[in-house]
Amino acid sequence: MKIDETNISIIKHLRDGRKSFGAIAEELSITENTVRSRVNKLMDEGILEITGLVDPESLPGHRMIVMGIKLSTVELVRKGEELNKMRGVVSVSVVTGRYDLIVHVLLDENSGFGLLEFFTDELSRIDEIREVETFVVYQGFNLRVPYIL
Repeated sequence: MKIDETNISIIKHLRDGRKSFGAIAEELSITENTVRSRVNKLMDEGILEITGLVDPESLPGHRMIVMGIKLSTVELVRKGEELNKMRGVVSVSVVTGRYDLIVHVLLDENSGFGLLEFFTDELSRIDEIREVETFVVYQGFNLRVPYIL
């Protein structure tokens, strides 16, 4: 699907996911049906997802971590897909540089799902991990994630 200027403008207005298609249409001088059909097509093609996001720092007992992972395989995408299915994983990116993958994980100490549990119950199931470096997020700026736990 081609992402044109109209699609980009609609997406910008959807930063507030509660904004009506009618209000967006009026501000962009297009019809409400145009907004609705474009949003539906963007969602159908997996380009756009409208979801509620939370600041993990506002959730008592929750913590975000970022992990840099080096693999002993070149099958980066396959490993990324495996990691993405784990409990607590918000996102996985295949990257260049020092690590092969960057993983963002949401932990909930209140439910007994902390860093140790993530390593022992989740990460230990993945073969071909050569090295992991963990970065605990003490304070995030504009950090919002879906509540996935």
